[in-house]
Amino acid sequence: MSKIPRPSHADFTYQVKYDIKAISGGGRSSARETISRVASGAVAEKWLKLQFGIEIVAWVSSVSTFAADPTSFDINTITRQQVDASAVRCPDLAITSLMVEAIKAAKEDKDSLGGVITCICRNVPVGWGEPCFDKLEALLAHAMLSIPATKGFEIGSGFEGTKLRGSQHNDPFILKENGKLGTKTNNSGGIQGGISNGENIIFRVAFKPPATIGKAQETAEYLGTPTLLKAEGRHDPCVVPRAVAIVEGMAAVVLADAALIQISRQAAHGPVNHELSQKMHQIYNTLSNPN
Repeated sequence: MSKIPRPSHADFTYQVKYDIKAISGGGRSSARETISRVASGAVAEKWLKLQFGIEIVAWVSSVSTFAADPTSFDINTITRQQVDASAVRCPDLAITSLMVEAIKAAKEDKDSLGGVITCICRNVPVGWGEPCFDKLEALLAHAMLSIPATKGFEIGSGFEGTKLRGSQHNDPFILKENGKLGTKTNNSGGIQGGISNGENIIFRVAFKPPATIGKAQETAEYLGTPTLLKAEGRHDPCVVPRAVAIVEGMAAVVLADAALIQISRQAAHGPVNHELSQKMHQIYNTLSNPN
């Protein structure tokens, strides 16, 4: 691999940009770098839960052509325990076995599979997000597409929403049981105009099949000479189940940033708010005390 860039890997682009061949695992383009995302995301998620009651749960909604039945579980109450009960972190246990067999078959064939992760963020307050270029869904998309192997992001109705008319897609406002204004449906995915509207934030992230595979592929060396590449060693046949924690972590980091920006905005544009001042003090204590 010192002479041959792996097809669809970052070998070629990193070589041209930085004049570096990270053949022992991809270097900065390797998913190993995501350990820092999960670690920081764990801290951010704990703070969001303590301060706002926010819950973030992600799961595998498809592997290759095998998709979870959305009616097999309640998206509004799904827990991490339900997700982890599946070997591939898919809460539809009926489809789990098919996903497992598909991944095993790809591995035996020295090939790989992609898939989709769905994430829900519950109890996010109204008002988070900063138009125009820091809209909340834009920040989430930025974060998710920075994860290695990602190739797509959609929120709410996503691309399926393009098939509807406005009269079908619009989310009518209603007075909820808690006495607050909300929406009857959630095609917006919890964000309108780049700002959270109080509904569940729901988005999906597409992951491509891992580029490094053991199956021989026709390609070319860095100098352009045609050749065959057959990667040796251990390689993931599917990264999707392992990426669930990364998606959750990045979502937590984005929401924590949005929360701090909103708190500072309220402090800067209003009279002295003792409750807000106390909240900032709690934030400081939480972040400075690892226990």
